[in-house]
Amino acid sequence: MNAHTTSPNAPRRIVVAGGGPAAHRFADAMHTRGLDGWQVTVLTEEAHLPYDRVALSKALTDMEYDLTLGEAAMWDHEALDLRTGERVVKIDPDARTVETAAGNTYGYDALVVATGSNAARLPIPGAEHTHVYRTLEDVWAINGAITALREKLGREVTAVTIGGGLLGLEAAAGTEQLGATPVVIDGANWLMATQLDEGAGQALGRLIKEKGFEIHGGVFPSEVLSDDDGQVTGVLMADGRTIAADIVIVAIGVRPRDELFRAADGEEQLFSLGPRGGVVIDEGCQTEIPGIYAIGEVANFGGMCLGLVAPANTMAEIVADRLHGGQATFPGFDTATKLKLSGVDVASFGDAFAETEHALEIVYADPARGVYQKIVTTDDAKTLLGGIFVGDATPYMSLRPLLGRELPAEPGAFLSAAGGGEAPETELPDDAILCSCNNVAAGSIRDAINGCGSCEGNAPVQDLGELKSCSRAGTQCGSCVPMLKKLLEGELKKSGVEVSKALCEHISLSRQELFETIRILELTSFEEIMAKYGTGAGCDICKPTIASILASQHSAYVLDAGRGTLQDTNDRALANMQKDGTYSVVPRIAGGEITPDGLAVIAAVAKKYGLYTKITGGQRIDMFGARLEQLPEIWKELVDAGFESGQAYGKSLRTVKSCVGSTWCRYGVQDSVAMAINLELRYRGLRSPHKLKMGVSGCARECAEARGKDVGVIATADGWNLYVGGNGGATPAHAQLLAKDLDDDTLIKYIDRYFMYYIRTADRLQRTARWQEELEGGLEHVRQVVVEDSLGIADELEAAMAKHIGTYRDEWAETLKDPERLRRFRSFVNAPDQKDDSITFVPERGQIRPATNEEKGKVLIGATIPVRGDAG
Repeated sequence: MNAHTTSPNAPRRIVVAGGGPAAHRFADAMHTRGLDGWQVTVLTEEAHLPYDRVALSKALTDMEYDLTLGEAAMWDHEALDLRTGERVVKIDPDARTVETAAGNTYGYDALVVATGSNAARLPIPGAEHTHVYRTLEDVWAINGAITALREKLGREVTAVTIGGGLLGLEAAAGTEQLGATPVVIDGANWLMATQLDEGAGQALGRLIKEKGFEIHGGVFPSEVLSDDDGQVTGVLMADGRTIAADIVIVAIGVRPRDELFRAADGEEQLFSLGPRGGVVIDEGCQTEIPGIYAIGEVANFGGMCLGLVAPANTMAEIVADRLHGGQATFPGFDTATKLKLSGVDVASFGDAFAETEHALEIVYADPARGVYQKIVTTDDAKTLLGGIFVGDATPYMSLRPLLGRELPAEPGAFLSAAGGGEAPETELPDDAILCSCNNVAAGSIRDAINGCGSCEGNAPVQDLGELKSCSRAGTQCGSCVPMLKKLLEGELKKSGVEVSKALCEHISLSRQELFETIRILELTSFEEIMAKYGTGAGCDICKPTIASILASQHSAYVLDAGRGTLQDTNDRALANMQKDGTYSVVPRIAGGEITPDGLAVIAAVAKKYGLYTKITGGQRIDMFGARLEQLPEIWKELVDAGFESGQAYGKSLRTVKSCVGSTWCRYGVQDSVAMAINLELRYRGLRSPHKLKMGVSGCARECAEARGKDVGVIATADGWNLYVGGNGGATPAHAQLLAKDLDDDTLIKYIDRYFMYYIRTADRLQRTARWQEELEGGLEHVRQVVVEDSLGIADELEAAMAKHIGTYRDEWAETLKDPERLRRFRSFVNAPDQKDDSITFVPERGQIRPATNEEKGKVLIGATIPVRGDAG
């Protein structure tokens, strides 16, 4: 094809050099805006339609997986011409033409260069025997090589990945899924050093090692070793060690493919390049030569080139806008990243390293269990600047759209929410960007939900998949999908529309359907469940839900068999984390009854470890201020004295509150203390969709406040009255009478059935009050099932409870027996005996409490407020 001069009425010619995600997004943006008067030619050297490089790991494990971006039918438009196998090799700005390796010449009125980048190679001996991780051909070659090696060697293949960044970890995880033993080599001292600070990197390393990965950090490879046939045998490190390997994958970063902008020998350099490559662009994504634009990884803006999908999409939209007469400008790089590995939760966004002047970092760090959370704000702790989350990225979902805005609550509330509660409710402003990959604001999503302009008849959107399709939100990296689902459900509820019961984006079953499926098929692992009924690696919604279901089904130790990474922070520590990063210790005191000797033990422990003590609303003694490494020491003394875990940290039975009943009170008509003890010991450790509380009152005066509990029991002269569905909290509800004048055995039988029916059928994080309200038939339906056995499942529910009772084991007693389980309770992985003495306390009312930020500042400048060490 020869270049030619266009006639006045001819379409304007746009040539796109490159056929990756950025090129696709530009073509899509032009198509969306209208192609009348345009002719867009896309020249790509690859043989495929543009595909999603972010999802390469899916093609690594499944060579049939289709990564094609968008609708292939788009390329049927007469004004769109996609030419595969055409690599642009030269630009002639004077003639306004490009030349391809095939010898063809294409004229243009506007040129958009989207050549992307190449995988960086290792400049060491033996590098020619390594694989890279960049294209479909690359991942297909890795898949084929591992399969062939397994057959040839007759054993498990050792796959070494050099590079501990996002791509390196995803590549290593892919080799594990292919059955290889994954080994990661990283020259930095911690993983993902570009996105994570040291604390977060250490926590991530802990998580990765728990998945069975071998990690070698802080040393660079010096040679890839091979035998005479070219078969890789190992990697020689700079410190002299040799790491065995059968295949080596290099994922150490990318280099901009900017050769089109570099002058040949003897020619004038027409384009400015960044110090590390990439052609320099202005805020309109144009190079120094008018009519020539650059987008994606080849474009250098502000001295940076980044291989992230969000800025590439934004650049593509800006060029399309400019060509249509707009004035859109590139705001700079959005560096938010989220690692997508099963069982490993990592997110980083904004000013994650707190480089802004006077930035304040609010941090909770527990590298021993792979948990690290940091929120960065302005020095008044109000405006969100960034954050890092490892091990539990629950807050990322609601915080990411608030970047640069004032937080709706104290920063610590978001960290403590990740420790067992829910993040503060946030009504996103219309201009808040919910999907950064596609730059979709919350207001645009609301508009689509309430009446999508691109849908027939401007119909409202009621389905998550449809919403993703018409808004583009959640269609690339997927990290915003939980927030997108939450926004959809909220808007539908406002409109009175019934909301889908799908658990999350990854599991189409409701929690009730999933529970029954797991129960009937006797599934025992997260991986098994996701393989059969889920898609992807799971999320902040389905992982803890599945963990809870497995715990309620099997009563197994909650942190074994890979279940630890699914749990909330509190469950991972078997303790309730407080806002200052310490933990509270709550031994079970069944029915509130305790001996003087028991009181003496608690007093001695609290005094020895300098803990703040308080009587809880559930008649237990809470001891605050324990450090992570102190928990086993404290619990050993308590367990030896006969105490056990009070499960104050779990979505399970908390307490059974009682009055003194007929034993002491002159008004009591039944022994409420004995019944409370019986019930608490019967249902201890029972995992459920939300926490459970009970109360037993010895008479109608109701001193135990039984009607404010999930299950309340009130004595009468003729037996016990059973009340269900009471809750405290933000939306208090009184329990309702289910049955009256019951004897002891019947009372317990009905409670067994009620709890098990709730556990099987409630939604995630749904209290009993809301569950009863939303059941069709409400309380009457519950009565028919529990009292009248209308569904014929009473025996089944009672048997399930009997199984729980028969298999219950105290979690702290089990922890203390096992040295491997005790390894979780260390503040510093690389220094297990070192204690974290950075926690600051101040005296108050004869005890201690956490210091405020102002008081901590006074400590640093020499005030006499004590910094607590071992015993404060």
